[in-house]
Amino acid sequence: MSDLPRKAVTRTAKLAALPLGFAGRSAWGLGKRIGGISADLVGQELQQRTAEQLFKVLGELKGGAMKFGQALSVFESALPDELAGPYRATLTRLQEAAPPMPAGTVHGVLEEELGEEWQECFSHFDDKPAAAASIGQVHRAVWHDGREVAVKVQYPGAGEALVSDLTQLGRFARLLGPLIPGMDIKPLITELHDRITEELDYSLEAEAQQTYAEEFTEDGDVVVPHVVHQTDRVLVTEWLEGIPLSQVIADGSQEERDRAGQLLSRFLFSGTVRTGLLHADPHPGNFRLVTGESTDPAEWRLGVLDFGTVDRLPGGLPPVIGEVLRLTLDGDAETAYELLRDEGFVKDRIELEPEAVREYLLPIVEPACVEKFTFSREWMRGQAARVADPRSPGHQLGRQLNLPPSYLLIHRVTLSTIGVLCQLGATVRMREDMETWVPGFAAAAAKQEPEQDEPTELAL
Repeated sequence: MSDLPRKAVTRTAKLAALPLGFAGRSAWGLGKRIGGISADLVGQELQQRTAEQLFKVLGELKGGAMKFGQALSVFESALPDELAGPYRATLTRLQEAAPPMPAGTVHGVLEEELGEEWQECFSHFDDKPAAAASIGQVHRAVWHDGREVAVKVQYPGAGEALVSDLTQLGRFARLLGPLIPGMDIKPLITELHDRITEELDYSLEAEAQQTYAEEFTEDGDVVVPHVVHQTDRVLVTEWLEGIPLSQVIADGSQEERDRAGQLLSRFLFSGTVRTGLLHADPHPGNFRLVTGESTDPAEWRLGVLDFGTVDRLPGGLPPVIGEVLRLTLDGDAETAYELLRDEGFVKDRIELEPEAVREYLLPIVEPACVEKFTFSREWMRGQAARVADPRSPGHQLGRQLNLPPSYLLIHRVTLSTIGVLCQLGATVRMREDMETWVPGFAAAAAKQEPEQDEPTELAL
């Protein structure tokens, strides 16, 4: 593969084969069952084959296909246990890597962007990529002044590939829906499509990353690499050494998981109000645990990478979010309902019972009900089942609510972050972070908190 597979006919053929593959494996599974093999065993093998084909194709194509796969991967914790096992390893693998672009192609882009003497910019450049993502891959290098740097090189044809992938994926979004219960796939694809132009523009990414880097320079919890150099298709930033978050998810101790979860929560809520920008790509591949010289997780910091997708929110999250959450916790269903209606979450032609809306929202804000909350895959699956089961009141009410376009990215980032916290199984003081950083929520501090000596996990 000389560069990003970009011919529309080639990419479309690969993606179009996915629904056919799903159908073929279903027929294969039926044949196995007719032959007398246990339905449970057949089902597990079917899920394994589906996961492997889906994410193999998404990873090979990179572009919008891989970005879609990464967006799905953070919702792995919503899958039932009998399905999660076959998917988990494949999803995690997709979060961290993809097939690399050949060195010759990389050199060609560097020559076009940095000039014929591009090698003089570096005292060392590693041709083997350190990471490969949806629209570019990262190489480790040493800048000419001696700084260790990460060099992100955009795949040739990335823009065309993104548009082609997401258009094709949108055509059979319905078939991918069952992979993640309770999630509507089509709006996710639409929202990803809307972000294409921004993510391809490395000048916007450099500006966003530098804004974060400067704000968090002296921070004890979060570290963001500074930008060193940027062109249209090459972004050079300081190198960040650390433990991949996916590694902590896979085999970290509980102390490490809790620290990672607390840092992730703090970054989600504090970063936006401090910078006016929402980091909008919270999959595990974009985070590192920076240990420094310490073996004590309590002293670790969260390293944050990839600012290609951001939402510009001067002043932080919209205050109505904090106000509605506070009112939901305090039991003021009427006022919360009016705020939701004013903001467009309830359309004018729809009439709902305020208390029913509060009951629908209450499980979602469970992590803010207590001083500490333990996130888990079981809790996430309960949430997913509550809104996915057509027979449940939650499902029926959820279909009548509306998500205004301005909240789409905020909603996805919040759900994705919660998905990662559930993968970690972390106990987090999320209420504290929300009281400190979410506009409109601080008044909830007046609400009497339950006395407890141990971390609390609320189950549905």
